[in-house]
Amino acid sequence: MTKKVLILGGAGFIGFNLAKYLAENRDYELTIADNFMKKNRDGDFDALVTKHNIKLIEDDFSYPEAYEKLDTEYDQLYMMAALVGVDNANSKPHEVIRINTSLALYTLEWIRRSKIRKVVFASTSENYAGTVDAFGYAIPTPEEVPLTIQNIAHPRFTYAVTKILGESGFLNYAKMLGFETTIIRYHNVFGPRMGFNHVIPHLVIRFRDKQNPYLIYGHDQTRDFCYITDAVEGTVLAMETPGTNGEIYHLGTGVEITIEELTRATGELMNFQGEYTNAPTYPGSVSRRSPDITKSKKDLNFIAKVDWKEGLKETVNWYNAYFDSGKTVPDKITFQ
Repeated sequence: MTKKVLILGGAGFIGFNLAKYLAENRDYELTIADNFMKKNRDGDFDALVTKHNIKLIEDDFSYPEAYEKLDTEYDQLYMMAALVGVDNANSKPHEVIRINTSLALYTLEWIRRSKIRKVVFASTSENYAGTVDAFGYAIPTPEEVPLTIQNIAHPRFTYAVTKILGESGFLNYAKMLGFETTIIRYHNVFGPRMGFNHVIPHLVIRFRDKQNPYLIYGHDQTRDFCYITDAVEGTVLAMETPGTNGEIYHLGTGVEITIEELTRATGELMNFQGEYTNAPTYPGSVSRRSPDITKSKKDLNFIAKVDWKEGLKETVNWYNAYFDSGKTVPDKITFQ
């Protein structure tokens, strides 16, 4: 019997690529639910929905009445919906709290009155970033790391607060209601069509604007950049691998690079011949972050296949083609 699969937040960057992967590699009955507040309904999205006969539900799922449009039985639920990004957290933290908390609560209450067999909840490495900075926790960092909010008053941490709530909510509702759930913590997922309020699109835009000297914000900070196809594969493995109920998995490459390395590699792809100079980044931005992916390798047989430089080239080429076609950035961007 064909499995029914719901992707809540299926028009977002990871959600869209997840839907594309499932449509092309599985014989599932797919439903995408999204509010399109990120202005991400484009030709690629519509072509995917049409080609694969994907059911589309458009509504704002931070309000309870929207859930009446959903069916009451699904084999798999990918919970991808959230308001994400450092820019959003810093500029409208109240909305990050309202939207993400409401999405988690109303989804869980809808599950209470529905029949959902398994949920994958998309979480974030931001949840443990404060632990590493404040307490010097191990890097690479394993899943059992205590979760820490380093400065409860700082708007940046509102996103992590809501994702910690989501992890606790889905794990504990699952125990009480009898559905399966698995948590995945993404680490700097990137690729074409990722939007504009992220570090790599920021870099491309500033190189195109001929900034010279070119500012490297937070040059010595480190991250693990995971290409979108690898992140999607890890997400599907978390859903489909037996024995993962109640588990948390870090999804990344295991390769820690500096922001300076990323910036200079982007500059090479952009044929930049100017000078670089270091500059401070966002207050509250963590100094180092890199996951221990031993558990993901062992349990999920997950190994990232795309080298970050290969993925960076694909991403930079996509954004250059986007801007060369005459398209513009849809929203205001703060570079830091």
